[in-house]
Amino acid sequence: MKKAVLIICLLLLIGCKSKTVTRDTEDLKIKQIPTAEVNANQQKKAYDLGKRVLETCNTSKFKPFNETEVTKSVMENTTEERLTKTCQRFRQYYGSFIDLKLDGVYRTKQEVIYRYHALYSKKVANKELRVFVNEDNLVSAIKSMDWDEKFDSKIEGQ
Repeated sequence: MKKAVLIICLLLLIGCKSKTVTRDTEDLKIKQIPTAEVNANQQKKAYDLGKRVLETCNTSKFKPFNETEVTKSVMENTTEERLTKTCQRFRQYYGSFIDLKLDGVYRTKQEVIYRYHALYSKKVANKELRVFVNEDNLVSAIKSMDWDEKFDSKIEGQ
């Protein structure tokens, strides 16, 4: 009886092999878009919305997004309370927000990424703002992070 149970357990273990998960690598590729191919209206929208968020730190007033500008999740996550909390930290460390300088435009399978160098009054500030625009021409994410010159090294297919 013990041998039969042992054999059944061994058969179950052999039969339960791990599955290989395959992923379409096209979904992960990021390609830089040449300046001539950038949609000027979309670029202006990304700049305006990114600047609106960071200018909140200077004025303490935020004009809420609407459904023709951003996705529902961005609208729900970008609240005046959250921005105020972030802005307090940013103003303390980086000073006043001045402007955004476009560094590059990149495309993934689902969205276009506008990469801006965020300029602040204190010279220690070296921040980046990425504005993601989806296929519906809505901003699907806005991310602020430390500036990293190596962004280009992550680009496939150049």
